[in-house]
Amino acid sequence: MTNRPLNKVSLKWGMVEEPGLSIIDRFLLLADLGFDGVELDAPNDLPLAEIIAARDRSGLAIPGVINSVHWKAPLTDPDPEVRRRCLQSIRTALDNAREYGASTMLIVPGVVNAATSYAQAYERATVELSKVLEHADKTGVSIAVENVWNDFLLSPLEAARFVDGFNHPRIGWYFDVGNVLRYGRPAHWIEALGKRILKIDVKEFSLERMNTLGPWKGFDMELGEGDCDWAAVNQALRLVGYSGWASIEVPGGDRHRLRDLKARFDRLAAL
Repeated sequence: MTNRPLNKVSLKWGMVEEPGLSIIDRFLLLADLGFDGVELDAPNDLPLAEIIAARDRSGLAIPGVINSVHWKAPLTDPDPEVRRRCLQSIRTALDNAREYGASTMLIVPGVVNAATSYAQAYERATVELSKVLEHADKTGVSIAVENVWNDFLLSPLEAARFVDGFNHPRIGWYFDVGNVLRYGRPAHWIEALGKRILKIDVKEFSLERMNTLGPWKGFDMELGEGDCDWAAVNQALRLVGYSGWASIEVPGGDRHRLRDLKARFDRLAAL
C-alpha cells in the first residue's frame, strides 16, 4: 500500500445516486464502501453545518472542491463583468474549501472559442488568477488548474509553463488522466508536470470510440477497459514523487455501482 501513488480515493458528490439519502447517509454510504473522501462543487447551497457534521461522523474527508461557476462565467470571457463573477466564485469556493478542511479548489482556467483567442485566453487567465492568489494564501487552500477540453493549454510543457509563470506555491495542476488521452499519453504529461500535480482525476477513454463515434464517446468506457496504460501512469507518478488523492469522475449510480467503481479503482491503483 505504501508504494501506491494513488493511495487515497474520493469521488464527486453528484455521483452518489442512491435515492432518498440524507447528507449524512451519503457520507456514511461512501465510508462503508471504503472511499476515503468526497469532493463537492463550490459555491453550493448545501448546509455547511450538516456537511461538517457528516464529515466528522463518517470520518470521510473532503479533499477538494470544484468551482461551480467557471463554465457559466469563464475566467477568460471578453466581458469584464463575467470575469468578475468568476473571480468572486473562486474566492467563495476557497472559503468553502477552508471550512470543509479541503486543500484544493479545482478551476478550469479559461476557454478558447470564436470570441476569445488563444493569446487572449492566456493573458486573461494569468491576470485574473493572479488576483486571487492572496486569498488562496489567506485560506491555505491551493488553486488546482485542470484541462477539460476547453481548447486551452493543450500540451504538458505549456501547462507547466503556465503554472510556473505565477511563481507562487498556492497554484498547481489537477491532472485528469482520461481528459489528456485525446492529446497524448498521460505518463508524458505526468513527467512534464511533475511536482506541480496537486491531485488526480480518474476516468477512462477509448481512442477507437473517439475516432469512430465522435470525441465525447471516447469516455463511454468502464475503468480499466479503455486505452489508459494505468501501470505506466502509476510508474510515472512514482517517478515524480506523487503520493496522495485520486478522485473518480465517471457516471455514478447506486450502492452497487459505487462498489464496483471502488473495486475497479483498487485494481488499477495496484498496478
